[in-house]
Amino acid sequence: MASSLNKVQLIGRLGKDPEVRSTPTGRTVTTITLATSETFGKEAERKEKTEWHKIVLWDKLGQIAGNYLRKGRQVYIEGRITYRDYMDRDNIKRYVTEIVATTMVFLGSKDESGGAGRTGGYNAEPSSEYAPEPAADFSAQDIDKYAASMQNLGGDDEVPF
Repeated sequence: MASSLNKVQLIGRLGKDPEVRSTPTGRTVTTITLATSETFGKEAERKEKTEWHKIVLWDKLGQIAGNYLRKGRQVYIEGRITYRDYMDRDNIKRYVTEIVATTMVFLGSKDESGGAGRTGGYNAEPSSEYAPEPAADFSAQDIDKYAASMQNLGGDDEVPF
């Protein structure tokens, strides 16, 4: 039995276009903001709650995300949760929670992606501590079933920014 597990699986929509940057050593790092929603309550009092997740994609996975993802696009992300801190310009310690993606699958139609249709899944290459060994692949059929079950959790409402 495994002594620990750090695995995150999300299906959601991008809140804005990906931000693609390069490190001083030439590695690509892309960040996306992913919204996941759930609805609860009885029919007359139905409410929706949206959670926002910061996703970090490294190297080739980041390049693919930067090239094909756009605001509003639905995507499946698998990865691990990380926590880090840093000092801001005012010398105040800030804390960040992020998901480091190891697998990405585009969901939805061509219309949602600006011309890039459903292209299947992509795994991070284990090139460093930031891109660990990818987890076992899921079939496109498994992702479709999961995505269909999630359709009741969120609508196509505009994201707030």
